[in-house]
Amino acid sequence: MRIAVVGAGAWGTALAVHFARAGHAVTVWARRAAAAAEIASGANPTHLPGVAVPKMAATHDLGEAVRDAEMVVMVVPSEFSRHTYAALRGALRGDAVVVSATKGLELPSLRRMSEVAAEELAGQRIAVISGPSFAAEVAIGQPTTVVVASHTIDVAELVQNAVSTRTFRAYSSPDVVGVELGGALKNVIAIAAGIVDGLGHGHNTVAALITRGLAEMTRLAVASGARPDTLAGLAGLGDLVLTCTGHLSRNRSFGQALGRGASVEQALGERRSVVEGIRTTAAACDLAGAAGIEMPIASHMRAVLYEGKPVRDAVDDLMSRSLKRE
Repeated sequence: MRIAVVGAGAWGTALAVHFARAGHAVTVWARRAAAAAEIASGANPTHLPGVAVPKMAATHDLGEAVRDAEMVVMVVPSEFSRHTYAALRGALRGDAVVVSATKGLELPSLRRMSEVAAEELAGQRIAVISGPSFAAEVAIGQPTTVVVASHTIDVAELVQNAVSTRTFRAYSSPDVVGVELGGALKNVIAIAAGIVDGLGHGHNTVAALITRGLAEMTRLAVASGARPDTLAGLAGLGDLVLTCTGHLSRNRSFGQALGRGASVEQALGERRSVVEGIRTTAAACDLAGAAGIEMPIASHMRAVLYEGKPVRDAVDDLMSRSLKRE
């Protein structure tokens, strides 16, 4: 299959490496010409240092990247997604499948990425891919499992078959809402998990955050139309555990810096990768407010990230909430 990967960060490059190893003809679009040249020459030292990139085409011309692609995998940050989707209008084959691999929500619209894609690319077949999948581990062929979802199960299964290998197993699902919200909302909880680690708290606290965070995620996802079992699966619990505990998690490491006393600006520092959980926190709280859903962890993260609330106060306030039945 001819696959175009739109986005040359760590996750986009890792997926491109995986697709090339699986035998597909891959073209990567990079925003910078220099990044495209590095990938074409066999490396992405900025985002995946030390990883050998198999032979593939790379370009900073978006139209050239997608012109003949049968599958277009979108791996750009959520804040740039609508602009990129709009730029694809008229450039795609009519039968191309567009696969969103971005874990985030659009502000201020609160749209999921597949909704943005559908609005900008009316009539195109659309799927999403999510699950516990650190880019660095996918790039070196570590066994990984993900979920591919589409409102049309035949489309989900087409993508499932195209991306699955002996080291990368995809499950199919019709629950686009649950898969996307699971992938986005877990980043909010991961920032909180990083904060409590940075404060010096132990495994008890992180386990509590994961468990109560999953409850929050599930409440909002189900209210938005998702199936509860999706949030108990790879795209929900699986990705949540990985992002809250894994040392490769950008959102967790950002939270750790906050817990150690850094400001939001200091914690972001010179990071080259986007911390999607920051914007997702605001979007999640807005979605919860509109749905009448209580999300105390997300609400306290919003207070920390956007209102300057001290992280110790946020943890103390969460622990001193009125007692409830589980």
